[in-house]
Amino acid sequence: MLTIILRSIIIYLIVLLVFRLMGKRQLGQMQPFELVLTLIIADLATIPMAEVSVPVLHGIIPLLTLVVLHFVLTLLTKTSTFLSKVVSGKPVIIINPKGIDYKAMKNLNLSTDDLFGALRECGYFSIDQVQYAIMETNGKVSIMPKAESAPATNGDLKLKVDESFLPITLVSEGKIMNENMALAGVDKEKIEKIVKSQGGSKIKDVLLLTIDKTGSSYIQLMKGEGKSFSLSEVKA
Repeated sequence: MLTIILRSIIIYLIVLLVFRLMGKRQLGQMQPFELVLTLIIADLATIPMAEVSVPVLHGIIPLLTLVVLHFVLTLLTKTSTFLSKVVSGKPVIIINPKGIDYKAMKNLNLSTDDLFGALRECGYFSIDQVQYAIMETNGKVSIMPKAESAPATNGDLKLKVDESFLPITLVSEGKIMNENMALAGVDKEKIEKIVKSQGGSKIKDVLLLTIDKTGSSYIQLMKGEGKSFSLSEVKA
């Protein structure tokens, strides 16, 4: 009995250390590969706890191996946009200004009941209130409400507001989002000009650069604070 108690304490401490090293968030915030690793770790930890015939070391080594695998996958997904999409997927717009994107819903195997449940969790009870809804890679749904339905309801205050637009990410962690350049109507040369006009020397200096249809932009360098600016400020 004492042996089982000691083994349980050792495995518990090892698993606690593993999760601290992995920097785990809440289950709902995990990427798919992180959730898979978590489930495997939980399963592996129970074996040396209950099976006295299994050496404790045989339980610890697989756990530490998974930690190394996690760090490798995390590093690879940060350095490769393609691999990040393969491993974690990419955000998908399921509601746009035209309504529900049925094709996207079908690809994600979502029903309208699933969609309305997600909207209600975000505090919206009608499609008419939503400008964009995005299924994130961790399974959560993000909502951009229509201007009149946004918090501090401008509709109730009878204020005239501009329409909302979804920001397009042009640069993320020093890497250009190539497929987004066409959506934003810019090329690499234009992005370089934007970066230089905002105090950066090269694209790798940029942590995040976004733009929307009105030309409103946001940039934050790796070393520096984020700031908003208008694309019209950038000389052609």
